[in-house]
Amino acid sequence: MALKIRLKPQEKMILNGAVITNGKSHSEIVVENRAMILREKDILRIDEAKTYCSQIYLAIQMMYIDGGKNLAEYHKTYWDLVRELVKAVPSTVGHVGVISEHLLKNEYYQALKAARKLMDYEQEVLNRVRSAT
Repeated sequence: MALKIRLKPQEKMILNGAVITNGKSHSEIVVENRAMILREKDILRIDEAKTYCSQIYLAIQMMYIDGGKNLAEYHKTYWDLVRELVKAVPSTVGHVGVISEHLLKNEYYQALKAARKLMDYEQEVLNRVRSAT
């Protein structure tokens, strides 16, 4: 089944590792086969990864778009970050478990979606801490 993607003017996406920028008008792209695709709203830049959870997301993003070239390095980064995160915030273990299951099955896009939920949870925790002080 084909995937239809509608891009806004100047919207970026990553398609199998290539960064693509749409032109001045809306576009529709149909991807006929399996491909690694990330829309701009789902792309995290390196300079934006400032917390454990965002760094975990970035490591998974790199696993997804890298095509396996540096997979071992990204997995090591992921597991190092996970150990630190769970030590610092034990309540994240459930989220990390879901992400890790996807990674072990090479389901990188699903792991990214679960990592986004982890980032949302992180924000909730930070908001609770801020409001408590």
